[in-house]
Amino acid sequence: MKDRFSDQAKTYKKFRPTYPTKLYELISSFCAQKTNAWDCGTGNGQVAFELSKEFKSIQASDISKSQIDNGKKHPKISYSLQSAENTDFEDNTFDLICVAQAIHWFEHQTFFQEVKRVSKTNGILAFWGYGVPSISNKNTEREFQEIYSNLLGSFWDQERKHIEDQYDNINAPFELLDSNQSFAISYEWNHQQLHGYVLSWSASQNYLNQNSNAQIPSFTPTGKLRIEWPIFMKIYRINK
Repeated sequence: MKDRFSDQAKTYKKFRPTYPTKLYELISSFCAQKTNAWDCGTGNGQVAFELSKEFKSIQASDISKSQIDNGKKHPKISYSLQSAENTDFEDNTFDLICVAQAIHWFEHQTFFQEVKRVSKTNGILAFWGYGVPSISNKNTEREFQEIYSNLLGSFWDQERKHIEDQYDNINAPFELLDSNQSFAISYEWNHQQLHGYVLSWSASQNYLNQNSNAQIPSFTPTGKLRIEWPIFMKIYRINK
């Protein structure tokens, strides 16, 4: 599991998109019990916080201390600094295991072995992500693509390919469930908020770390922009 977000933890927390309520409702609907949940690769804790509305206890783990230090606090949430592939959780603990926009950083087969160990029989594993958004202003969208593909193209980690493939090549050894629903994240942002989101990328930090005097270009000022990220997701039942 790679740590690519410690340096920009506060930026990440401020500008990262959040997920729709109906996504959580769908995932919860597959859970026979709602006692213990694990938000793996929790980042700023946004998923853990939402899970606290349904589950009695949430473990939220990450390998980035600065991310955890910026995590959303809640009495039901216990944060821990540990990798996805090797945890100190007890066997047969979790009704639900979630990974949001992070599983591409994991060593997958080792992680799935850990999932099987710590999950209850017939527990649920859900992982999802989002890729490049569509932007209502075509000029801004062209500027966005110029940064994403041309300026930063060589600074993306190889794991980014999993995002571009919409996790098609990440397959857990469990029972794949048919969710039969699709979701999207939709915001109205100005050009400064969009720039803040771009700065939260791992590729942006790689670029800036390797080019000390460089900057990520700003977007041409506009009015409000409609930004939409389609979400891709897989949900599994963990049969033992």
